[in-house]
Formats: sequence, structure tokens, C-alpha cells
Amino acid sequence: MVTLTWALSLLLNHQMELKKVQDELNTHIGKDRKVEESDIKNLVYLQAVVKETLRLYPPSPIITLRAAMNDCTFSCGYHIPAGTQLMVNVWKIHRDGRVWTDPHDFKPERFLISHRDVDVRSPNCELVPFGSGRRVCPGASLALRMVQLTLARLLHSFNVASPSNQAVDMTGSPGLTNLKATPLEVVLTPRLDTNLYED
Repeated sequence: MVTLTWALSLLLNHQMELKKVQDELNTHIGKDRKVEESDIKNLVYLQAVVKETLRLYPPSPIITLRAAMNDCTFSCGYHIPAGTQLMVNVWKIHRDGRVWTDPHDFKPERFLISHRDVDVRSPNCELVPFGSGRRVCPGASLALRMVQLTLARLLHSFNVASPSNQAVDMTGSPGLTNLKATPLEVVLTPRLDTNLYED
């Protein structure tokens, strides 16, 4: 729910990217059937939108308590003794200008060009919305599949707009879950033949 809300909010504020997603859906799915889970592998731009959403608005901006198993020293000189309790600031990692160009901008294309090999399971930990290593979220694969399929079906079935075509407020709320501070309001209009909405 959190990622879908942020993804829709970002797309409503970036109409060109929304059009690219819907064009991709039109090309690969057409308008005479519904999106199936097997279609997701062909929807590379939609996958990039989900990754970029997870980068900018990870479901949890902080990975809570971890403990260093061994003494370690980071390349920047920080020494962490074994047993030290750590909290990982995912929000900061995902907006690090040394890793991401224009780190605060919504640019799904980065996952098709400069960061095409970056995934939520990348060993370099530049994209860690589900954590990393042995304590990675066990539901990460299911979450990705469900977010991608749900977003694809929504954007394939409906045209989406904000009321009065106003910009969506992107303010987050404080807490361990990265919720929008204001509810998202969306106007939906059907894009497909009416018989595809009967089930």
C-alpha cells in the first residue's frame, strides 16, 4: 500500500513518465485483455518506476536495530566494534549524490541506463528498501511482484488524474513506515472495453 501510494503520487506529478508506462502497457498488452503476472517481465519501464519509487520513498526509511557481528572499518575511516547496535538510514543511502545523479529527482530511466544492473538484491547495497544480507525482508520477492502487478493493472485499466489536475503533495509523515502525510486523491476513468471490467 505504501509503495503503490507513492508510485501513483510520483506518476501523477510526472505526466510524461505516466504516459511512458501506459504506452508500454498498450504495446505489450494491448486493450483487449487484462495484464497477467507473466506480462511483468516485458514491462521494463514499469519495473523501473517501481525501483525508482522504492529508491525515493522506501517503505521504511530506517532499517531498525542491527548488531555488528565482527569488528569492521568502513573505507571512510569509521571503526565499528563487534556488538555495536546500528540503525541504517535507507533514505540517506538512496539519496546519496555520490551514487545517484540528481538524487532527489524522479528518473525511472536511470534503471534502464546508468543503473540498469542495480536491483533490490544488489550486493553493493545502493538500493536496499527491503534490507540486505541475511536479515533481508523475506517477503521482498512477493512484495515486488504484487506492487508491479497491481500498478500495471491499475494503470492499464484506468486513466488516472488528480482532482483539478493539481500537483500531489509529496510530504511524508514521520515514523518507521514512510506514509504520505496527506491522503492521495485520484480520479479514475476506464481505458478499456467495458466487458473487461466484468468479473
